[in-house]
Amino acid sequence: MTLSLLTEPPRPPAFRVPWDELQTFEWVRALEPCPQDPIHHAEGNVWIHTRMVLETLVAMPAWRALSADDQAAVWLACLLHDVAKPFTTKEEPDGRITAKGHSRAGEMLARRLLWELGAPFSLREMVCGLIRHHQIPFYLIERDDAQRLAAELSLVCRADLLALVAEADIRGRVCQDMQRIVDNIELFRAFCAEEGCFDKPRAFPSDHTRVVYFRSEGRSPDVPVHDDTRSEMIMMCGLPGAGKDTCARERFPDLPVVSLDELRSELEIDPDENQGAVVQAGKERVRDHLRRGERFVYNATNLNRQRRGPLLSLAADYGARVRIVYVEAPRGALLAGNRARAARVPEAVIRRMSERWEVPSLLEAHALDVVLR
Repeated sequence: MTLSLLTEPPRPPAFRVPWDELQTFEWVRALEPCPQDPIHHAEGNVWIHTRMVLETLVAMPAWRALSADDQAAVWLACLLHDVAKPFTTKEEPDGRITAKGHSRAGEMLARRLLWELGAPFSLREMVCGLIRHHQIPFYLIERDDAQRLAAELSLVCRADLLALVAEADIRGRVCQDMQRIVDNIELFRAFCAEEGCFDKPRAFPSDHTRVVYFRSEGRSPDVPVHDDTRSEMIMMCGLPGAGKDTCARERFPDLPVVSLDELRSELEIDPDENQGAVVQAGKERVRDHLRRGERFVYNATNLNRQRRGPLLSLAADYGARVRIVYVEAPRGALLAGNRARAARVPEAVIRRMSERWEVPSLLEAHALDVVLR
């Protein structure tokens, strides 16, 4: 009942939003005491705004015309789009109220909440992409990097669904510049359609062209890049206990492995201690494989872009292709798997990790394999 309340949106003929039932979630109740800046949200607190957004959404003919799966994704994204505002809202010295970073923080909070509830992976990740980018249609058309930004978001969510989330968001509030933003959303739709990424990912001539495009400035996404890679780093990614070690052994039995778990054991550093020395030792071993132009596995949690970034840049510097193998297990199975490990990670540490968890995407690597165990 708990998960279905979130993933089954209001149905015809009444399209009734279950307000009382939604209030059973602690994170929903946290929205009500959270203030907003009256210039952009004269309607009041975050829960008032969220209610207006959902009421607007279920009345929109374009939303009603979607498939059931797409309706569920947009509904859930609208419900959760400001879920991180209670943790990011502050009053500035000039009296203005801001919630800087609430989109990215909302993505990660929504991912953890939906994973704990057992939401399907594909639905959850579409919702997280929509939350992370829900403000982009407001201003994309005014940006110098509009082409790049449209391509980027198309690899993690669908622009047509994102436009619906943005339209419900702006119409579900009281603000003076509503019409300007509504016009910008229409221009966003037209721009993404022109770029060929309105209801599908942006196409590239090759996977290497895509990787170089997102790592460079001033390139065209349509001009092929010569593939001069000479080795491959396979980066394992996932929470502790998800099954990365097993997956690596099954898929790459003959490849050398740089394992941070093994390095922790060698260096006698516990998982809840500072990991700086472990990470640095792992980086040096990765560098050795890259120097030799070898194909190898780098096995660590690699849970967010900040963690993955330095290793991905190092691989690029040495002309290596990157394949990310992302491994995920349901929460109950993951905790059981972790308890069965010799190098068990404290569950409090796993909880903290899940709060900074960003599933990798094709923005980061030549190839991405998702393994749901």
